[in-house]
Amino acid sequence: MSTQTAPQQPSCSSAPGTVHVVLVPGFWLGAWAWDDVLPGLRAAGLVPHPVTLPGLGSPAEDRSGLTLEDHVEAVTALVDDLDGDVVLVGHSGGAVVVQSVVDRHPERVRRVVYVDSGPLRDGVALQPGVQSDGPDLPLPTWEELEAEGNSIEGLGPEDRATLRDRAVPHPSGVAGSPVLLGDPRRLQVPVTLICTSIPAALLHELVAAGQIPAELPDLHDVTSVDLPTGHWPMFSRPADLAAAIAAAATS
Repeated sequence: MSTQTAPQQPSCSSAPGTVHVVLVPGFWLGAWAWDDVLPGLRAAGLVPHPVTLPGLGSPAEDRSGLTLEDHVEAVTALVDDLDGDVVLVGHSGGAVVVQSVVDRHPERVRRVVYVDSGPLRDGVALQPGVQSDGPDLPLPTWEELEAEGNSIEGLGPEDRATLRDRAVPHPSGVAGSPVLLGDPRRLQVPVTLICTSIPAALLHELVAAGQIPAELPDLHDVTSVDLPTGHWPMFSRPADLAAAIAAAATS
């Protein structure tokens, strides 16, 4: 494992061939959450693909019956359609989606980048107490989010208003679904952790102590990058997040 400091500006160099960067946002967000990150990725010679997962397009969408499997299938279908190298980026709750995709197609993924998140242990759900047939999960209050460990550092009033206005309730069937893994080859795929609200050193301490049910200790190639800010760096430090993703994708 290595720990780095995030670069301050995106690199303008690109690796040989096409490198696709599939960007999966966390709870309540759609592809729009990556808008300010895309220019830096394109400047680095990468081809970004921001994702809106099923049920997260608008509050009016039907989310009944959706599970984690539906989100995984949507991203898997996107990856299957891409020619060239693929880098998967998962923010927050999007981590279990990209983790599941790399478990299905480890040979197609060049690297996995987790943004303020990480890969869970097999059989663990993001929110195990949530009933799959229960009500959708609306964006909590800022006070509730911070109490749950989701720092809002770096989010100004405009950022908070945008997030609040555009947030879509997350499907309960997705939040309560356990991640189901089966191919140990996923552990060989290089991983970059972009640590924003929890410093990398502390994150690894918590995982080693069993306080976070992550499979990080089993991974063969892990690089940790500290990017101090809150839980939503795509809003609070978008250029620096793009630089960190670009550095990982082209390494």
